[in-house]
Amino acid sequence: MVKSKKIFAGIYIYLLLFIMYLPILVLIAFSFTEATNVGVWTGFSFNLYARLFQSKEIMTALGNTLIIAFISAVISTLLGTAGAIGAFYSRKRMVKAIEGVTQIPIVNAEIVMALSLTVLFVFVGSVIFHGQSIFGFWTLLIGHVVLSVPFVYISVRPKLMQLDPHLYEAALDLGATPQKALWKIIIPQIMPGILSGFLLSLTLSLDDFIITAFTRGTGLLNGEGTIETLSTLVQAKIKRGPIPPEMRALTLIIFIVVLLVVVGITLYRNKTRSVKKIRKGRENHEF
Repeated sequence: MVKSKKIFAGIYIYLLLFIMYLPILVLIAFSFTEATNVGVWTGFSFNLYARLFQSKEIMTALGNTLIIAFISAVISTLLGTAGAIGAFYSRKRMVKAIEGVTQIPIVNAEIVMALSLTVLFVFVGSVIFHGQSIFGFWTLLIGHVVLSVPFVYISVRPKLMQLDPHLYEAALDLGATPQKALWKIIIPQIMPGILSGFLLSLTLSLDDFIITAFTRGTGLLNGEGTIETLSTLVQAKIKRGPIPPEMRALTLIIFIVVLLVVVGITLYRNKTRSVKKIRKGRENHEF
């Protein structure tokens, strides 16, 4: 009976994974053919990959997307981590208030956040800049940071909860400066949460469309028109007709990069756990 349950659970998990990744696998397969429509195989070819890197439009959108995602992820990680550490060492009432405010953007509809930011930027432009439009790279960056910071906070917070709250004070009593105690004691212990928050904010920024569509402005890399990211480029192409076949080739490249990052993080976590087990075993042996 137990064995049959395990077999059924295994079949269910593999079936679920197959359904989840089937669309990606189809796109990857058809990235090796020049057919305009997915479902029509015209022969094996690498031409889509060559055309991908020759497309100035796609490369510009990709550059915009990566630059905005990386910068917003770095800023969001710094702000979210600082907020989580500050809340951890604050009074209970303050912690409850911070966590309540942090949860609102997560459970709130993204369209509400996008509209709120748009109204705010219009107000700032009309009052402070005498009616000039301030929409551009910085408004887009602020939008992505506002979107990502709460997710970094909830990634770092659980790691802080696992810490002994007196470690920081003990380091200070032993003569460490506040900065040294933070970098030597706190940061190494919560690094997995910080890394998870960074990758999560990076993914959110890469994938975002709604906030990007509402807050984008003057071009970042080409200096003309509105800032075009991959999400807004795909949406614009769908309006005018079929999605460029070159995007299928880009799908495989992004998938491979994400897969390598996930594998790297998994190996890092396994190594960290192994080191902790070895240290714990040595400590128990000494005692």
